[in-house]
Amino acid sequence: MFEIQDMSTYKEVKKITTHVLQEMKMRGEKISMLTAYDYSMARIFDDAKIDVLLVGDSASNVMHGFETTLPITLDEMISHAAAVIRAVNRCLVVVDLPFGSYQGNSKEALNSAIRIMKEAEAHAVKLEGGAEVVESIKRILTAGIPVMGHLGLTPQSIYKFGTYEVRAKEDAEAKKLLEDAKLLEESGCFAIVLEKIPSALAKQVASEIKIPIIGIGAGPHVDGQVLVSHDMLGINKDFSPKFLRRYLNLYDEIKGAVEQYVNDVKTVDFPNEKEQY
Repeated sequence: MFEIQDMSTYKEVKKITTHVLQEMKMRGEKISMLTAYDYSMARIFDDAKIDVLLVGDSASNVMHGFETTLPITLDEMISHAAAVIRAVNRCLVVVDLPFGSYQGNSKEALNSAIRIMKEAEAHAVKLEGGAEVVESIKRILTAGIPVMGHLGLTPQSIYKFGTYEVRAKEDAEAKKLLEDAKLLEESGCFAIVLEKIPSALAKQVASEIKIPIIGIGAGPHVDGQVLVSHDMLGINKDFSPKFLRRYLNLYDEIKGAVEQYVNDVKTVDFPNEKEQY
């Protein structure tokens, strides 16, 4: 088991909002964020006082079994998001706009965001990209919908990159990322996720940008961290990037429990006398 450190210096908050996240950055309190896709897990995470839950398009991989995040639909994202929303009381719930629901068409981006907010009752949306999606961001914000940005490795563009390797290692790409981060801030985003970029660059972005910067594979010098829950809980064993810390090994624990159940059924050990009417 992991030791729980003293959290007495943290300010107790009954409800996390975008404003609260900004206050956390200002006072130097780190922001905790995980993905969630269903009611039961989201309820556990909220009870554990996670700050932000991301209904990520990573559901395409861990919930639907696709190789990339591209196939998941807006309807499916809304279904996952609605389940998560019904489970939470404290945390902020951000929902990914899936591939094809916002790129190149700001009106469609707004319509997609509105559907997520109305049908799932979400708190905010997230989308990938910099200058190329600024028009969509501004259009969504006109409806009063909070937007989280995402730079660095953007999985919806995997066929463009052709690899999941670290992004912005070269000066030109690093310069563009910093420019894009400033542009997202100026456009009105309340926070930005930086995925799989050099720690030094992430530190620079977090120091020059006033809104919260959440890292995944971006080192410790940002304002918060996010991981895919199935990865950090060890449900998924096929994904082991350098930045991932596994806090449990649920794959083997669940498999062992099911194997024991199968054995108990086969040997008529279950149900016993106490487990029948």
